[in-house]
Order: sequence, then C-alpha cells, then structure tokens
Amino acid sequence: MEIFAAGRLEVRITTADVGKRVSVRSLIEHGPPGEKFTDVVGVLTSWDSGVLRITRKNGESALVPESALVAGKVVPSAPARRRGPAASYEELARVAARAWRPVESERLGGWELRAAAGFTRRANSVLPLGDPGVPLDEALTAVRRWYAGRGLPAYVQTATGAEGTQEALGAELERRGWVREVTAELWVGGLAPIADAGPEPSGGEPAGVNVLLSREADEAWLARYQRRGVSEVALKVLEGGSPRSWGSPRSSEVESGGEVESGGGPSVWFATVPAGDGGPEGSAPTDAAPAAIGRCVVDGRWAGFAAVEVDPALRRRGLATAVMAALARRALDEGASAAWLQVENDNAAARALYDRMGFAAHHAYHHYRAPRSSAPAGDGSP
Repeated sequence: MEIFAAGRLEVRITTADVGKRVSVRSLIEHGPPGEKFTDVVGVLTSWDSGVLRITRKNGESALVPESALVAGKVVPSAPARRRGPAASYEELARVAARAWRPVESERLGGWELRAAAGFTRRANSVLPLGDPGVPLDEALTAVRRWYAGRGLPAYVQTATGAEGTQEALGAELERRGWVREVTAELWVGGLAPIADAGPEPSGGEPAGVNVLLSREADEAWLARYQRRGVSEVALKVLEGGSPRSWGSPRSSEVESGGEVESGGGPSVWFATVPAGDGGPEGSAPTDAAPAAIGRCVVDGRWAGFAAVEVDPALRRRGLATAVMAALARRALDEGASAAWLQVENDNAAARALYDRMGFAAHHAYHHYRAPRSSAPAGDGSP
C-alpha cells in the first residue's frame, strides 16, 4: 500500500470513516527483524479510546493502536468481481434462506428469528437483514428469550466481505461477548458450465453412472447423508419448498433426462448415484448406501447446491461432478442461470472442486453464539 502526500506517507482516515472499508499501514512494535510495518484491509468497525478495530473479509478483527498508524485511506466498499454472476449480499442471503427453511420463524423488525429443533445453525439463527426496530441490546435480549423458550442457544448469522455485509454488527456482538463459532463462505458461479462439466472431454457422467433425481430425500439418500438419525424436523428442512403439494409427481424413479414439470417458488431436487454405479461391477451390495448424493434448490435465476457427498472409497472418480452436472441440467430446464453454494473454510477438497467448476467466493458468513448460554447446542452444523 502506498499513500503519499508530497512524497510522504499520510493518514487520510478519521473517526468519521467508521463503517467504511479502509486500508491502513501501522508499525510493528515487536516484529521479526527487518519487518517494520503491517497492512490491514477491511471495514473500520470502531475507533474508540485510541484503538481502531478493522474487520477483514474473513470476519477476523485486527486491533490497531492509533499511535502506530503510518498511513491510511478509504478504499472502495468491495473489490471488483472477476468471476461469477453479479449479485448483492442481500439477494444471496434471502435466496440461501429460502433454500434452507426453518420450521418456525418470527419477525423482529428487519430481523428473522428461525428455529428447527437445533438442526443446523442456518435454520436456528437470526438472519438480520435490516433494522430490528428497537435498540440493539433490546433486540438481543428478545433474541435470547425467544431461543431460550425453545430450549436452543441463541445464534446470530452475520456476513463479511461484500458490499452491504454486517461487519459493524459482528463487531458489536463481539463487544458484548458473543462468540464467533463457525465461519464458511458463499460462492457463486455460472450454471451452464456446471451442467457441461464431467470427467470426460464430452462432459456428462462417467461411464456406467446413473444419476437419479427425486423430489424427496428417500431412505437411500438419507443413508449417505452425513448427519445420521435425521429427525422429522430435519426432513422438513431438507425438503422445504418441495413442490409435491403443487401437484408434481413423486419422482424417485425419474432419471436425469426425464421430464417433470415443477411448480412455482423454490423447487427442490435430490440426486442419487445408486450403490455400485461408481465402482467395479458387483462391488457393493444392493442395500448399501448410495455411491453419491446431492441436493439442489431452484429459485428464480439461482440454483443452490448442497449436501454433495460421495462414498469415501469412491472419491476422485468424478461422482460429485456427475451429481452436480445432473442437478444443474435440471435447474437450467427450470429457468435458472446462476449457481451458488456454501463451503466451509477447512474443506480443501470441495473448495478445489468448486474452483475448477468456475465458482468464486462472494462473501463469508459467521454464526455468533450468545455468551453464557446453558441451552443445548444443536447438531453443530453451519
């Protein structure tokens, strides 16, 4: 970072810039030999008592003493996107929320309180897309009371790293003792390249692989799903938005090239590669868990992918790609053109696969848990 005024570095930020994205350089008091400075880029979330708090794209905060500042300036609110479809944070947050619906929700101004008996934090956390309509401390008290009444810990989901994300709210939660437990990223990409993806030059599934599409998460699909003992509530979340009630057929026998009409609203599809299709002939018993599964929710121009899982013994054979390609073709048939998915920071294999498919990170999201909660912690999933 170079910020010069008449040939000298200059600090061009003040307390009036709190809430803006900044780039600062500061002195390192006890750094390695030869290193005098460190640079930080992020949202200036506070400037109190001579200390700047800057929240990076990944949600981590850096504290910079005002006395150590060497240079600083305001920078554009979000870097220019080089890959993937254009979208606002709010649009993607709402699409992702509709794809993973809770069984119970309640509004608090612009906040949505969501609950699903502890099945994943996404379905059991507050989605704050606006002003709660009351002071923050009053809103958080109401949130804790609402979740305590359901025997659940209170979580607030925030996001960082894109225009319109909630770095300031995250900083206020941390100031009040809320703990950031899980961080993941939402990635976006074009849908057509996914539909054309495949381990063979011509695209499509590997030879001998049959991808079945269904409107339901049947027993076979659930046998491969990583969260064992799926409850009735969890099944409602997984199948939420399924158009069975709109007259679409139960299509557990529908193959990836079949014809099925879908109703309005989010459309949920489940993909299954039967046991034995991904490995040598006769390598799996007929009652074994599927070789691979996946889930896709079509909502307007967006197709959201989730639960792409492969038998550990059959990985690196193109099965995940085949599942996503089949789901993408179905989503294209229903009018979608863009894709999104969520991936945890430590899932290196999945991140490498999605990068090859053309996905790129849009923003990070985080779940903050209320302090000193004695309620049960749910299933631990983001």
